[in-house]
Amino acid sequence: MPPGTRARARAETSRAILDEARRQLAEHGAAALSLRSVAREVGMVSSAVYRYVASRDELLTRLIVEAYDAVGERAEAARDPEAPAREQWRAVWRAVRAWAHEHPAEYALIYGSPVPGYAAPVETIPAAGRVGVVLAAIVVEHGDPSGVAPWPEVLRADVLPGLPPALSVPAVVAWTQLYGTVGFELFGQYENVVVDRDAYFDAVAAAAATSVGLPEKI
Repeated sequence: MPPGTRARARAETSRAILDEARRQLAEHGAAALSLRSVAREVGMVSSAVYRYVASRDELLTRLIVEAYDAVGERAEAARDPEAPAREQWRAVWRAVRAWAHEHPAEYALIYGSPVPGYAAPVETIPAAGRVGVVLAAIVVEHGDPSGVAPWPEVLRADVLPGLPPALSVPAVVAWTQLYGTVGFELFGQYENVVVDRDAYFDAVAAAAATSVGLPEKI
């Protein structure tokens, strides 16, 4: 088999493994994910799958990185740097929420309960930070710290470089509010509580925008 054909065949098999793993993730949850089961469903003997994925943890890591990258790409694409600051902010929040509703199992994988026995390696960190980087960029460019109440210095100095110190903690709080609000909605915590989910979500986004000093009109 020519090298190019072999590489394409390997890529197709790897993609089939990840697609099946994602399907099983949605059906059974991350804790039940099994390489043997994935191999069986893609028509491979269990020993052959290890030529593509070394372990269940490696498979989880690849799914996690892909999920973080997917929501990160959605957030980045939603931001129009020429739009008013609050429109940028709201667009990113809405993009994350829309992605979560389209991919609830993957959202649960990256923002839900930890998978028993799995520890995410450092290679997941760049992808995990993409949404936060987009939000921080909006705050760096438009946030006004003058009206923000002081917070204690509780963050690592290099977590959000370029952000005014007074806005660093509010930015992390806002980032947390985004994921918490989406997660509560996605997993049923707002049943019999929040009647208009769209309006509520936008109101939370607006309150978070105020907390990081984004101006009303600019």
